[in-house]
Amino acid sequence: MSTLFAFILAIGILISFHEFGHFWVARKTGVKVLRFSVGFGRVIWSYRSKTTATEYVLSAIPLGGYVKMVDERESDVAAEDLPFAFNRQPLWKRSAIVAAGPIANLLLAVALFWGVLMLGESGLKPVVGDIAPETLAAQAGFSAGQTIQAVDGQNTRLWSEAMELIFASVMEGRVVAVNVDSGGTLQTLTLAVPDHLRDQPEQLYQSLGLKPWLPELKPVIGQLIPGEAAQQAGLNTGDLIVAANAQNIHSWNAWVALIRAHPGKPLQVVYERQGVRQQTTLTPAAVHNDQQQLEGRIGAGVQVPEDLLQSMQITVSSTPLEALSKALQRTVFYSSATLNMLGQMLIGQASVKNLSGPISIAQFAGISAEQGLNAFLSFLAKVSISLGILNLLPIPILDGGHLAFYAIEALRGKPVPEAWQLYLQQIGIFMLLGLMLLATYLDIGRLLN
Repeated sequence: MSTLFAFILAIGILISFHEFGHFWVARKTGVKVLRFSVGFGRVIWSYRSKTTATEYVLSAIPLGGYVKMVDERESDVAAEDLPFAFNRQPLWKRSAIVAAGPIANLLLAVALFWGVLMLGESGLKPVVGDIAPETLAAQAGFSAGQTIQAVDGQNTRLWSEAMELIFASVMEGRVVAVNVDSGGTLQTLTLAVPDHLRDQPEQLYQSLGLKPWLPELKPVIGQLIPGEAAQQAGLNTGDLIVAANAQNIHSWNAWVALIRAHPGKPLQVVYERQGVRQQTTLTPAAVHNDQQQLEGRIGAGVQVPEDLLQSMQITVSSTPLEALSKALQRTVFYSSATLNMLGQMLIGQASVKNLSGPISIAQFAGISAEQGLNAFLSFLAKVSISLGILNLLPIPILDGGHLAFYAIEALRGKPVPEAWQLYLQQIGIFMLLGLMLLATYLDIGRLLN
């Protein structure tokens, strides 16, 4: 229910803000607005302005909103309202009104990023952990203990921020320039990723080999997944793993390595609970990893001491002016990344598997909401950028499609015939429905996997 609420809240805010952009510019350019609705369906609350006659409506289904303007193409218009009809406005006014929705989404992203940066972001320090040999990070010269300072010229103060920038650049097919501090020595390392890995995000993560620095943790059970091997074997949170198959276990990493190496094979485990040593037989489940190789899994996580976790984290905030500059940079960066990704999918250089549909968006909304206000605001900003860029695409029925019609009108000196507009808009509807079905299909596949 919390995920559903977060999803509805996110979609409601983003689409309503988009529609507000159309509404505000329409009002400012002299077009009469009959209704501005937040939500669809049955009207819950309404108010009609005495000065403008605009009806403001709150409707029952909070998944967006709409703006209804005076327009002869949609209904009969009273003679006194004809000068204020949308279809009678000069080309520049109509273009401004249509473009205002996507622009509002991009401005909202700037405002959200600005707020996040001023409130302060918390996360792991951008310090590189152990680098496995033969990974792309090892080939680029990364080593444990390095601090990532910038990615493609953008300063990074958190591990999550650094990884987001690296992945965004990699998915665009660019060679990524990463500035690192190696014990006082500044270096610029370059990451080049083979094209085939960009279609497989999970395998890409493994192949990159970049993980945050973590101290060696004791093999203490912190979390258990109900019904999986660890719980079935009688292990509880707080149990200290001492040995397995007569092999002493000194760290959590050693315990994980042993589990992964024994899929479906019983282990004689010695553990300590409240100072008393006990034994159990534990059989890891056999599962396939990203490389389709069998490995063991027991459904248990490590216990991380709270003071240790706090020492690894950092909270960074910016002054209002600095935050505004960074918010603009982030919005431009993610807008460019979104456009490049769409372009690469269109020409076949990137897989459509990178598409996310409503199920994925709902999951991310729920996860970000659980992580706190800043995470949710950052999520809203990124989806707002995607919504703005998507609506600017020259697909009939979208804002970008209308702008394309207006561009043709500017060249021809007269509007595109309404019959042609209607025909192309029907094609646009089928294109969008197909895209939505594909994205939902991919979402379901991810969910099942």
